[in-house]
Amino acid sequence: MEFTASSYSSSSRVLNSINHFSCSTTPRLQKSSFFNPSNASIGLSAPSFRGDFSCKCTLKDTGRSIPKMATRDFELSNLTALSPLDGRYWGKVKDLSPHLSEYGLIYYRVLVEVKWLLKLSQIPEITEVPNFSEEAQIFLQGLINGFSMDDALEVKNIEKVTNHDVKAVEYFLKKKCQSHPEIAKVLEFFHFACTSEDINNLAHALMLKESMNKVIFPVMDELITAICNMAEDNASIPMLSRTHGQPASPTTLGKEMAVFAARLSEQRQEISQVKIKGKFAGAVGNYNAHIVAYPGIDWPLIAKEFVESLGLCFNPYVTQIEPHDYMARLFHAIMRFNTILIDFDRDIWGYISLAYFKQITKAGEIGSSTMPHKVNPIDFENSEGNLGKANGGLSHLSEKLPISRWQRDLTDSTVLRNMGEGLGHSLLAYKSALQGIGKLKVNESRLSEDLNQSWEVLAEPIQTVMRRYGVPEPYEKLKELTRGRAVTKESIREFIEGLALPKETKSYLLELTPHTYVGAAIELG
Repeated sequence: MEFTASSYSSSSRVLNSINHFSCSTTPRLQKSSFFNPSNASIGLSAPSFRGDFSCKCTLKDTGRSIPKMATRDFELSNLTALSPLDGRYWGKVKDLSPHLSEYGLIYYRVLVEVKWLLKLSQIPEITEVPNFSEEAQIFLQGLINGFSMDDALEVKNIEKVTNHDVKAVEYFLKKKCQSHPEIAKVLEFFHFACTSEDINNLAHALMLKESMNKVIFPVMDELITAICNMAEDNASIPMLSRTHGQPASPTTLGKEMAVFAARLSEQRQEISQVKIKGKFAGAVGNYNAHIVAYPGIDWPLIAKEFVESLGLCFNPYVTQIEPHDYMARLFHAIMRFNTILIDFDRDIWGYISLAYFKQITKAGEIGSSTMPHKVNPIDFENSEGNLGKANGGLSHLSEKLPISRWQRDLTDSTVLRNMGEGLGHSLLAYKSALQGIGKLKVNESRLSEDLNQSWEVLAEPIQTVMRRYGVPEPYEKLKELTRGRAVTKESIREFIEGLALPKETKSYLLELTPHTYVGAAIELG
């Protein structure tokens, strides 16, 4: 197609008169380093180009005033956050923040450091750290229970000096305990024989355990329950199936919801069975420093007791890091749950499109900025989009985290800080799907209408009964009757009447309708 000046729309001409955008390259001619002056006489000068290939987009003002964004230093807020989880969607995901934020990581580091000092005081061979008095134990526990945002900020200020986040926690605790005479005597046993990853891996494990148990699992369960209720409430409502998008043997709406409830329940069970693991074996996993300091202590047993006291499973075979295999297993299981929910979201979206569901509207809500009649399935679309975003992040975590060069590299450290992203988008998706389910209302008349127009689906039971009674070529005869032709109640009845079948069997087939041909769907629902 050829465009001429006259083919431009008037709106295009107006826009072009206001703004002019250009993307230019400015080549600069330069002699090649291989240029030989002796070749100049025969014209072999071999020039080369070095171009400025930066994209220069310019906005030319042709008289109208174009406002410019004021230059300012933005403070973090819902409006300035780079991630929509911390901005637009904060209200829906903030329950994860105490566990998966920087604050949460610092809090769990403090917890591990304090609990380790308390554990050392309970080991008889370590006489340098005697059993703490009840008052000292209460003081130490208070550092955990009373850990505040101001405490976390103090740790961050110390980190500005140390440039080491775990060491900053150690210094913070020593500073906090200097005023306590009993604990002040054993300050150097904070972080005793620990590598930073001893603290970090347990903190990350606790972050995951608490966020799953307190936030993710309850919403997963609420979602599964909502879909179970859809199954039970609609178990007896017949619905035309669609295989390959074409009319197929009828089912019930409830049975189709039961399929999703069962699938999601199975994955929920698998997620809950993943063992959250921890290590506490020193710099390379061999208790090297521990054994040099106190050779008579069974350090692997002590480490096992300590990790399990935190409610985690002990991993005895590690390098400097816990290998993160359990994390990959956990994230993959969540991804499977999410993938099934994407399937659910798309099916419900399709049923809404077929008008099998109506959506309950709220006063003041707008479906389209230009089409007043529209009520869009935005909750299921939002859920689907966020599940995709979640799975993208969780997939990277699953693939990257189990890989670490030799006994340790630092690539896992920065990646682990993104656990909140994958779980945050998952949580947002679950809540969006729940919100969408709450707006659904079954449109039974539309379901019935589709069934009334699909008598061809009875070809399957008729030809199957014909096979039982030895009627020749049953499939071929039904194919001739139904394929590419309009099938009605009358044509089906006429066909049945002409069959050589026992009277009671023929009567049964004559009573069959698309509404009643649902097999065991009601019971399954």
